[in-house]
Amino acid sequence: MFGLIGHSSSFRDARNTARDLGFEDLAEGELDLWCSAPPQLVESFEVTSSTGKTIEGTYIDSCFVPEMLSRFKTATRKVQNAMELAQKRGINITALGGFTSIIFENFNLAKFQQIRSTLLQWDRFTTGNTHTAWVICRQVEQNAPRLGIDLKKAKVAVVGATGDIGSAVCRWMANKTGVGELLLVARQQQRLEDLREELGGGRILTLEQALPEADVVVWVASLPQTLEIDSNSLRKPCLMIDGGYPKNLDSKVMSEHVTVLKGGIVEFARDIGWQMMTVADMANPRRQLFACFAEAMLLEFEGIHTNFSWGRNNITLEAMEQIGMASIRHGFSALGIDPKTLNPQPLAA
Repeated sequence: MFGLIGHSSSFRDARNTARDLGFEDLAEGELDLWCSAPPQLVESFEVTSSTGKTIEGTYIDSCFVPEMLSRFKTATRKVQNAMELAQKRGINITALGGFTSIIFENFNLAKFQQIRSTLLQWDRFTTGNTHTAWVICRQVEQNAPRLGIDLKKAKVAVVGATGDIGSAVCRWMANKTGVGELLLVARQQQRLEDLREELGGGRILTLEQALPEADVVVWVASLPQTLEIDSNSLRKPCLMIDGGYPKNLDSKVMSEHVTVLKGGIVEFARDIGWQMMTVADMANPRRQLFACFAEAMLLEFEGIHTNFSWGRNNITLEAMEQIGMASIRHGFSALGIDPKTLNPQPLAA
């Protein structure tokens, strides 16, 4: 059995979901009540691969909401409690989704293995970042040419380049895709310089410098609410992959020449009998899901019960290829541009 640990995108959405599920106390409760609420096993379901294999899965809501991010102890406790519940349920492999993964990495929760009477077994959990990175790269490779962007000549900016997913995307773009030039954007200068040395190339730029130059922008960092983007300064055409969380880049860019695609989203070959994705703003919630969640499914399909994605900057090209091949084999495809909105264009010179 596989597990998925997630959360609602806002406190308001969390209360609405609790009401739909019959948890009236939580639905009417204020944030302080939610801070002390235990994780909830919301639903169980089956998923059948294109190979014909069927597996069982469980969704656990951590009862975490983004409004708790400023409360360090609360945020960490939410993730730890959800992981403990998954292990007690005997789940083979569980993916951390959304902010639960970010909290685990940024707060280095791997130092805290003992949760009350439970010693967490790390090989039961995965962040799902390897599959997410592979899916984002595939979204670039498949959709840029549809807009007339020749990746062999294109400048690809990676915003959040030194993060776990960002660095993996950079490695793939440099060594597998072979883009014209990588533009590296992140906050910490030393990490950027280390990454550029590892890649053997790439230019370190600020966000303001990179955006006007980039034919493709892969955004895998949190999007500041105060950020303003001058759409007129962007390349025409320009492909933007919103790989951050939450996915709100489209609200910052308004231009017919700029295509914003939700990054790290996959579509399954058949309907899944769950309700969880109806609150995740998916166009087709019966089939579409986050790639990090799909990684847990893939590991269960493949019988690989280990922390496939773990820590920071540990994602290898070999691991990306392995999970990518499994993704295709079992019926997942990377979310692409809606053909109805696409005007065929020749490749840019």
